[in-house]
Amino acid sequence: MNINREATSRIRKIAVIVPKYGLVGGAEQFAFQVTERMAARTPYEFHVFANQWKSAEGSRVIFHKVPMIRFPRFLRPVSFAWFASRLVAGQHFDLVHAHDRVFGADLISLHCTPHAAWVRDVRRKRPSLFDRAMCAVERRMLAAGGASLFFPTSSIAMETFLREYSPLPGQWKVMHPGVDAARFSSPDREKCRAEIRGRHGIGSSDFLVLFVGMNFELKGLDTIMAAVAKARVQQPAANIRLLVVGRGDEEKYRGVARSHGIGDAVVFAGTQTGGIERYYRAADLFVMLSGFDTFGMVVLEAMAAGLPVVVSSSVGARDVVEDGVNGFVLPDGRDADAAADRIVCLLDSDRQRAMSAAASRSAAGHDWEQRVAELSAVYELKLQTKAVV
Repeated sequence: MNINREATSRIRKIAVIVPKYGLVGGAEQFAFQVTERMAARTPYEFHVFANQWKSAEGSRVIFHKVPMIRFPRFLRPVSFAWFASRLVAGQHFDLVHAHDRVFGADLISLHCTPHAAWVRDVRRKRPSLFDRAMCAVERRMLAAGGASLFFPTSSIAMETFLREYSPLPGQWKVMHPGVDAARFSSPDREKCRAEIRGRHGIGSSDFLVLFVGMNFELKGLDTIMAAVAKARVQQPAANIRLLVVGRGDEEKYRGVARSHGIGDAVVFAGTQTGGIERYYRAADLFVMLSGFDTFGMVVLEAMAAGLPVVVSSSVGARDVVEDGVNGFVLPDGRDADAAADRIVCLLDSDRQRAMSAAASRSAAGHDWEQRVAELSAVYELKLQTKAVV
């Protein structure tokens, strides 16, 4: 056994592969948050290989443009994986960390479930040529992953990969996304309640349920509306309201609200590109009843803002929810009666305060700084392993 002393004495170069860096999306933000923080505080030299990116001010990251063939559509995943592999192979990197399906890497963060399972079980559609291409890249990634470390973002993702590909190659460990706890906990709650509620015509004493999402149907907004309607019948004096933040078919869901008799109790705020933390701080409860979500970073954001959460068992962020302590996990995300019961339960101010404090503590344990510390230890161990030749 020999130690490669040259590799341990020089500055070590890390390649990070992700199609979009620093833009909207879970994988994009995960890659951005950990890479920028590690580049600022560790001795590694970070190179990001992406098709699109938004860098941080004063970033120490070196960027490389990865071409992507956009038409026909099925060539997108194949061309990105191929060009990224060629570009990375053309330089000497001590470690390669991928945040997307590629042909191979030392570390692979999986912000997804197996694509075949997604098409078959969630979308319930026949696979298109694009889907088949995505599956082909994924299979090649796993076939080359005997020495790789895989980091699915939730137990749901881990379980689904195990069902689809057992036995799994390499080593696997769940690594949840992080959250900027200070950002979501710092705005003054009373000022946010006055500002946001005043902007949208919501009373200061109304019990406000918050929904944040970009896919109303998949995120279970119809069930949430039914639950709010049922809770309002049980406790009319509480004047329970629902604030919807995000993009979706508003006209359709205004109709859904009217059909439940709560048309006047639901407010659509649209997409909020900045200051979303103020919306969290203005609410009393966060609910997301997705039919499927690999993780759902909005759940951690809500908890960091001090909101108890109600999620379905199909949301990967269930991993961070302790039922009855910092929120509730519903076995069936379509059970509007159960969701209504949880809303009514949180009308008790003492319980709401206790669960709010517990949610804040839980989120603090998932701050990005802790994720960076965890990943730094993984990097160092993998670098030491590779240095032994």
